Amino acid sequence: MWGWVQRVVSSLGGGVGGGGGSGIESRWDVSVAVGVTAMAGVALAAAIIITSRRGSIRSPWSRRKRKHALSRQQWNSFFNPDGTLRDRGVKMFKKIRSGGVDPSIRAEVWPFLLGVYDLNSSESERSDIRIKNRKEYEKLRRLCCKLVERCAKQLKEMGEVGNAECGTGLDGSESSSSENFSSARPSLSTERDGMVDSAAGLPQNEETPESNSCHIEEDEETILITSLARADEENSQEATRPDLDDTDTHKPKKTAEDFETWQRIIRLDAIRANDEWIKYSKTQASVSEDAAQQAAIAVRLKDYEHLESCRIYHAARLVAVLEAYAIYDPEIGYCQGMSDLLTPILTVMDKDDEAFWCFVGFMKKARHNFRLDEVGIRRQLSIVSKIIKCKDTHLFRHLEKLQAEDCFFVYRMVVVMFRRELTFEQTVCLWEVMWADQAAIRAGIGKSAWGRIRSQAPPTDDLLLYAIAASVLQRRKLIIEKYSSMDEIIRECNSMAGHLDVWKLLDDAHDLVVTLHDKIG
Repeated sequence: MWGWVQRVVSSLGGGVGGGGGSGIESRWDVSVAVGVTAMAGVALAAAIIITSRRGSIRSPWSRRKRKHALSRQQWNSFFNPDGTLRDRGVKMFKKIRSGGVDPSIRAEVWPFLLGVYDLNSSESERSDIRIKNRKEYEKLRRLCCKLVERCAKQLKEMGEVGNAECGTGLDGSESSSSENFSSARPSLSTERDGMVDSAAGLPQNEETPESNSCHIEEDEETILITSLARADEENSQEATRPDLDDTDTHKPKKTAEDFETWQRIIRLDAIRANDEWIKYSKTQASVSEDAAQQAAIAVRLKDYEHLESCRIYHAARLVAVLEAYAIYDPEIGYCQGMSDLLTPILTVMDKDDEAFWCFVGFMKKARHNFRLDEVGIRRQLSIVSKIIKCKDTHLFRHLEKLQAEDCFFVYRMVVVMFRRELTFEQTVCLWEVMWADQAAIRAGIGKSAWGRIRSQAPPTDDLLLYAIAASVLQRRKLIIEKYSSMDEIIRECNSMAGHLDVWKLLDDAHDLVVTLHDKIG
């Protein structure tokens, strides 16, 4: 560049040579000096921009706007005449990963993403599945009613003593504070200041008298035994896995008293549920007072007089589905925070039995967030820590100085999967992309569809963890320059609520997957 300037000056000097040219020469000198200064300023600005971009997270899609969500027309085009999905759902997954799902078809799409329906199933096969699932859910609900009745009977027989031991939340009398009923994890969650506060769930659609009936057939007594046997079988399978602690195989048996405790906590959380969901479900938001009262009576919900009809109705739905899940998966039962995960599903799915089975599909992976031994939580925090270490050693060293390299400050993000940090709609979009990745992996199409395209992120079971790491890396400068304690970082993470761009977050998470998934494993 400087050689070019010299040549320009030389040529200008030659052109104005001769006597009496000193004034002109002087003016040219000034012009050249101004020009050189301006060019130097441009070069410096370019160097600053290039330097500032080094080490930042740049997504392959950062300059591209979010594509449109999967539409009704596109959704219909994915099916053959017999109702089976074309190309094993590859086009569906790619579309959802780039834009999510239109709200009008979520109730149809989510059962595929959450494994309720096999990707190769036909419409007639899915109809059979719905009938079978509805019957099994109704059996679970009848057993829930029996357990509630048992507790109510004990209360009458034991009087005040029964109130203390069995739980006042079941018969509607005054209950003590929720701290007495906390079934959450005793180690990580109690080592630091509370990261997972009370659940804010939603909740049961208007059912037929038959499905709400508490009449118990004698052979349904075996349902609880069957569910316990299922848990024992899963325990024995997990005992052979090398990634689990030896202590994980020694789990206490669950009893009727455990279910009574879960029922109390569920009811407390249901009554406290917020109303963020209302604008996303017009049908449920406009439920009649009579329907709300019937739903509350069906699950023996009490102390709801201060709630409006739609919130009573959904609190009853929340109780119904979570109680059924506690029996279905007694190893996990119920822990505060699970209602956060159920809320969006109940909002999208109008029928309780369909919402229940979607929740079961969701919890196949999420259930590890609620294990008392916290093995699942520790594994996920370790992965987040490893992602940050591989991507930004400077930030990781700063976390080490603060004794925060275990990334406990993202504990809440892991447990309730960004439910508290994102808005309702943003949460659903993130989950849909995450579910699409997990469904693609279950179908065995991850490597075949994306393996040859190195510039695109392949599906991963841990997209949530990459997104969590990305949210921390987006704040690297603030954390390094201003924060000198774990508490300050925790407050920063808690303050993210409402300030995150979910699609920028997903772009950065996908970029991390592209560059690090082979290293993270």
